[in-house]
Amino acid sequence: MPANDYDARTAFLGEWGRFQRAVFLLLCSSTIPNGFTGLSVVFLGDTPPHRCLVPERLNISAQWRSVSIPVEERGGAARLSRCARYRLDVIKSYSDQGYVPWVDVNVSEIEREGCVDGWEYSREMYASTIVTEWDLVCDDDWKTPMTSSIFFCGVLTGSFLSGQLSDRFGRKIVLFLTMALQTVFTLIQVFSPSWPWFCALFFVVGMGQISNYVAAFVLGTEILSPSVRVLFSTVGVNIFFSLGYMVLPLMAYFIRSWRMLLLALTLPGFFYIPLWWYIPESPRWLISQGRIKEAEAIVREAAKRNRVTAPDVIFQPNQFGNQAEKLQTHNLCDLVRSTNIRSITGMLCIVWTTLSIGYFALSLNTSNLHGNAYLNCFLSAAVEVPAYILSWLMFRYWPRRLCLFSTLFQGGAVLLLIHLIPQNMSGIAITLEMLGKFGVTAAFSIVYAITAELYPTVLRNTALGACSMASRVGSISAPYFIYLGSYYRSLPYILMGSLSVCSGLLSLLLPESLGMPLPETISQMQTTMGCKKRQKFTPETSTSTNGVEVTGTL
Repeated sequence: MPANDYDARTAFLGEWGRFQRAVFLLLCSSTIPNGFTGLSVVFLGDTPPHRCLVPERLNISAQWRSVSIPVEERGGAARLSRCARYRLDVIKSYSDQGYVPWVDVNVSEIEREGCVDGWEYSREMYASTIVTEWDLVCDDDWKTPMTSSIFFCGVLTGSFLSGQLSDRFGRKIVLFLTMALQTVFTLIQVFSPSWPWFCALFFVVGMGQISNYVAAFVLGTEILSPSVRVLFSTVGVNIFFSLGYMVLPLMAYFIRSWRMLLLALTLPGFFYIPLWWYIPESPRWLISQGRIKEAEAIVREAAKRNRVTAPDVIFQPNQFGNQAEKLQTHNLCDLVRSTNIRSITGMLCIVWTTLSIGYFALSLNTSNLHGNAYLNCFLSAAVEVPAYILSWLMFRYWPRRLCLFSTLFQGGAVLLLIHLIPQNMSGIAITLEMLGKFGVTAAFSIVYAITAELYPTVLRNTALGACSMASRVGSISAPYFIYLGSYYRSLPYILMGSLSVCSGLLSLLLPESLGMPLPETISQMQTTMGCKKRQKFTPETSTSTNGVEVTGTL
């Protein structure tokens, strides 16, 4: 069967009937929890202002208590130390003798000690976070970025497994299995007794978090009609993801305890159970597995819901091309089996990794920006909406490589400018960071689309899972990019900007897929031609010149 024959044989369904609208909305809505679950650590793991605790039980005068914490220069300003205090036994002795600090005693000469009695945390912003509950500060401050990295290690593992499982057992079952995994283990996470338990459960949540997103993306791409795929993959799933992301700071603003916030973010996941009876399996995938009768049954049910008459024979088994290849079991090794597919996979993995570093580092950094953390997080989510709309418009009219290059280059160039902004002009720096997030977000949307267009049905979910898995190397390291900012404020932006610009140039070497049919088998994949303009398919090779565009998201 020619690569575009499925679209031709199902064209009688129409473009935007009741069936397509239902699938569109249900699959898009399934990505909402991904928006607030994947980035909840922004508030769950935020570190509020803190200093060493000076126990009330010590009978120290108010004067001595006020100078018991050393003053250090941090961020260009004098601030109270977070991890040290003057020795309290010495201060107690001076207080009992009636000495006056800075008059009778040079306080700065008193020996210092660590926070042996714990820490005192500001409650102005949070009632509790995992940092305040388990004291993830000072010598244990490495545990905070490690928490996010463990989550993304789970995402990496889920990407590795879910892509192959989806291509082996179907899109629908993997979609609902990973949604259940994310919801149930997030609920258990609410009752975490310690930081190691929290991280272990967070790892499992990560396994389901991106996996159900990729499964929903591929399922919609393969079910929906050609003209709707672009809308679904860019404006659809992406904006619903952003809606979930925008809900996060709103809920965090009203719920300041991390356990209650996590519980509130978990409960919506149970409302998706009934969707099992309304979301069908991908007919394309069923055909690739030789299950033509099941695929035809789904299409006939769609025709019934759209109130159109289906032909007597929709799919003819002997017209499905290289059926032996479709029935063959494929795995990750097929992504590097030939020089051509190996080159495509390598370039896409590099681009995905760079985008993951930029997207998650900028998203997780919102609580460290000047101003209100809740507002900054909301702005970081809201800026994604116009980015997705722009990526949709670009994808409709621009060559794919130009779309990816321009957004990557714009995002990287803007981030490189941040280190030139003086510290007292924080408003301009935040604006530039949001513009960088805009470019990176649009590029992430586009790279999903390009990946889905370049790989065939028999490998599409495996390829997306593999690229997503490669990108987890970036997301795992993203928290430490932020951590580098504690040593040099502009270093994270310089690194992210440089990587984005270089990846943008690399993306020009990918094949151009504008106007090409969605490949069904490996033999129908395009070959890399560097920056040279490819020759268009002749009518004998393909009867489709437009309307087969697909796009993607985070």
